[in-house]
Amino acid sequence: MKIALIGYGKMGKMIEQIALSRGHEIVSIIDVDNQQDFESEAFRSADVAIEFTAPQAAYGNYLKAWKAGVKVVSGSTGWMKEHGDDVKKACTAEGKTLFWASNFSIGVAIFSAVNKYLAKIMNQFPQYDVEMEETHHVHKLDHPSGTAITLAEGILENLDRKEAWAEDTTDPKLLRIDHIRRGEVAGIHTVRYDSEADIITITHDAHSRQGFALGAVLAAEYTKEHQGLLTISDMFKF
Repeated sequence: MKIALIGYGKMGKMIEQIALSRGHEIVSIIDVDNQQDFESEAFRSADVAIEFTAPQAAYGNYLKAWKAGVKVVSGSTGWMKEHGDDVKKACTAEGKTLFWASNFSIGVAIFSAVNKYLAKIMNQFPQYDVEMEETHHVHKLDHPSGTAITLAEGILENLDRKEAWAEDTTDPKLLRIDHIRRGEVAGIHTVRYDSEADIITITHDAHSRQGFALGAVLAAEYTKEHQGLLTISDMFKF
């Protein structure tokens, strides 16, 4: 498979290594200093572009890739509030393809499925209050993480006593998400159900970015054969 990379930071370089190890070809690498390459023949030859950039750049990158006729896999977050409807329209009515996930880790996909199932069970036990905590490296500026928001949405879909998520809240109707930034932590997400009698805790702790990079390449392999607006639940049927 021919892959283009959009963004060549730590994630981009790790994705490149894993893609090559799986027998794929990197035909184009686009970063901030060579944006003109979106119009190159090399980029247009890609089956899929894997995009990991800043939130403010992501949507524009999708448009440029789609203009070149290239499907996109993206892990960029923070664009959905402003451009979510436009992306959905492009993928449902205009024939474009985007595989988007807040986290591509296989372990997080499993954790997310467990999180939803646990919330469904705990809906029967109102004595348990629920809260979340996410920890990442000091370079991550946005909070809460996209993964934390996705996990929170999974809880809200299945737990009637919470109406929305929020940071720094004491409102019992809101699901509280706390964030911590320290060191070079790849990502820790914890969900706690606490009662007077006991506490139930589930945690996903990433050892490195490798799991995210592998998941992105697996998503690219999936995207090559599919179209529309895709996500982890399409690729993994739990």
